[in-house]
Amino acid sequence: MVRGLLCVALLLFTVNGHAETWPDPQWAEGARLTGPALQALDAYAFPPRDDSTRQGIRTDALLVIRDGEVIYERYAAPTTASTPHLTWSVSKSLMACVLGVAYGDNRFKLSDPVARFYPPMKQHPTVTMADLLHWASGLDWQEDYEFAPLKSSVVAMLYTRGRTDMAEFAANTEASSAPGQAFRYSSGDSNLLSAALKGMLGHKAYMSYPWDALFKPLGIRNATWETDGDETFVASSYAYLTARDLARVGLLMAREGRWGDQQLLPKEWVAFNRQPFNRYQTGQDEAVPGGHWWLNQGTPRPWPGAPADTFAALGHWGQALFVLPDERLVIVRYGDDRDGSYRHNELLKRVLAAVQP
Repeated sequence: MVRGLLCVALLLFTVNGHAETWPDPQWAEGARLTGPALQALDAYAFPPRDDSTRQGIRTDALLVIRDGEVIYERYAAPTTASTPHLTWSVSKSLMACVLGVAYGDNRFKLSDPVARFYPPMKQHPTVTMADLLHWASGLDWQEDYEFAPLKSSVVAMLYTRGRTDMAEFAANTEASSAPGQAFRYSSGDSNLLSAALKGMLGHKAYMSYPWDALFKPLGIRNATWETDGDETFVASSYAYLTARDLARVGLLMAREGRWGDQQLLPKEWVAFNRQPFNRYQTGQDEAVPGGHWWLNQGTPRPWPGAPADTFAALGHWGQALFVLPDERLVIVRYGDDRDGSYRHNELLKRVLAAVQP
């Protein structure tokens, strides 16, 4: 696969007779949204904010891209357009993109056992890369934060017993079911993927790989990704990007892994990301899991106000990257929501209303 920086200019390509805009180094400015529907969007996303209580909807950034151009952008202090924001579990989908580049370079197959790349997983020898990408390792993982912190696997991994080697902590979790048979959302699965990538590449190449493989080709120059004590990227939680930089990832996914004239991610990889896990039971989570992305599928759809082809990277406290391929939209929303009053579906409904001609 050919990779490299695109020339520093606004790039235009014609695909199937349609001109495409690509940002490098800046996003083009499209016609900005106006009218009552925009006012309704602003009223929902940016109500008066009380930082002393942290109650209500607390949007830090909202960015809407249509046809590769910025049509709406707003921030709430202290976040600005140049602030790399904590993405929380959006990091999981970012790792899926990084892994997609490695997949295109034939470094692994979805059917490969994780233990091939990460020896501590030999105690779970039949868990495959696809199982981890579906959050279906079969490990007895407890993904609780505020509601059950003393029993929480993820709290122990991120902050106490597991923080020196998060993948090893996850690998030492006992199995509760056969791999590939049931969805069980797990930040441990995501960090095992990160450790597997390190095993494929070797430590030196791994430490720059997210930048070499993904960020630099997309023109992302201000990303931070924290590591644990073993210098493994915390794929579950700790990537930081500006809203505009995260939107670049969304545009890559919206255009089936293509960036300008480069096929950065194989089309089959993006198709896998967007394919529902067939063992998922409706209602287990907010949206239907694909390959480390979330899908607007099922009955009922999780976001009925948005098209069925909508898919997303989602994170704690309201972080979201939405891709709406048929609408040619990419939406980034950063927030600091604590009380559950914010709803992704309501935001999507109001954005779609505002973009209507």
